[in-house]
Amino acid sequence: MTQLVKGEIVAVGTELLLGQIVNSNAQWISQELANRGVGVFYHTVVGDNLSRLEAQFKESAQRSDLIIITGGLGPTDDDLTREAAANVMGKEIIQDDEALASIEAYYARNNQQMTPNNKRQARIIEGGNLLHNRVGMAPGFVVQQDQKLWVFLPGVPREMKAILEDDGFKYIEKYFKINQTIQSRMLRFIGIGESQLEHDLKDLIEGQSNPTIAPLASAGEVGLRLTARADSEKEAVALIEGAEQEIKKRIGKYCYGSDQDTIQSKVMQLLQEKGLTVSAAESLTGGRFTDSLISIEGASSVCKGGIVSYSNESKKSLLDIPGLILGEYGAVSEACAMSMAVNVTEKLNTDIGISFTGVAGPDPSEGQEVGTVYIGIYVDGNQPIVKCFHFNGDRDMIRHRSVKKGYELLHHLLKS
Repeated sequence: MTQLVKGEIVAVGTELLLGQIVNSNAQWISQELANRGVGVFYHTVVGDNLSRLEAQFKESAQRSDLIIITGGLGPTDDDLTREAAANVMGKEIIQDDEALASIEAYYARNNQQMTPNNKRQARIIEGGNLLHNRVGMAPGFVVQQDQKLWVFLPGVPREMKAILEDDGFKYIEKYFKINQTIQSRMLRFIGIGESQLEHDLKDLIEGQSNPTIAPLASAGEVGLRLTARADSEKEAVALIEGAEQEIKKRIGKYCYGSDQDTIQSKVMQLLQEKGLTVSAAESLTGGRFTDSLISIEGASSVCKGGIVSYSNESKKSLLDIPGLILGEYGAVSEACAMSMAVNVTEKLNTDIGISFTGVAGPDPSEGQEVGTVYIGIYVDGNQPIVKCFHFNGDRDMIRHRSVKKGYELLHHLLKS
């Protein structure tokens, strides 16, 4: 079995630190390396500063076997990646004639005049091997030193990907004699908190080795990333499936899907399988539930629409909520949520109605604290149900959690 290769990705560019550009390169490279059996241990972003780049490259050389650097290879004076790396390696920077010819040909093909500073892009560190750029100008190159492999790439995503796919990954696989693969699967859970999930799986998480188990929380749900390393994809998948079976024995009732699944897509799937339709009456959520459902392709088969009734007047005029309910119990109440769910079902002629009413903030309303939310569900011919929740967070988070909880309730209802 191949020894673990410790990989690191260093993105160069002050614009990344300023948030002007998202570092999507690191995500893509990490995913591609994982598929080839290379574990990425560090992501780093460094600005266009020579001393800071040198310090980072020294640290990278001490802790990683594979250092992939994106950005800082352009024609301007602030493109300092080569200079910093050459200083750390104790090497010279040379002009590569093949790279220069390629850059000149690029300008000729595009009928553009090449400025002298573009010759900078043809420079590589001595002893390096060129990685051709078929979609742009600046080539990449690789340098071997002290049993480390350095890979230098342009920061433009399209060019970076093309270089790695054409030559870079092959070079990495050959250098490290890679014959392993890393496979991952994300299990998705709803209706269980992160702390409870970790408690129920404590022995599995603490005893993990291969596959590894990593809990990942987000608003309203929890994920478990299972990652296995093996000599073949088939072996890695088998390891993941073994761990998944043990996890589902314990908390499988909360698992709604995996990988790219979303709770709304799973609810839509269940509605389609049962031949049911749904409509929503939304107050504090302002149409978010309906929007998230109809954003999925094929949603027209299960969703007939929704009614946003934010004010009491609209609740009366659009949903026929009795003034008695609004006057005696208020809009933020079990009675109102129940009436909204029942009435939207009748108004839009659906099998299921779901309603959302509550206090998103910033101030309390009708004597109810911020975060108080009532969600009603009515299935035609059955007794409507209403659940009351108290969510933390700002206005946007409360609304988001409300929608997610609505999907959770529907998922539980449709699965039972």
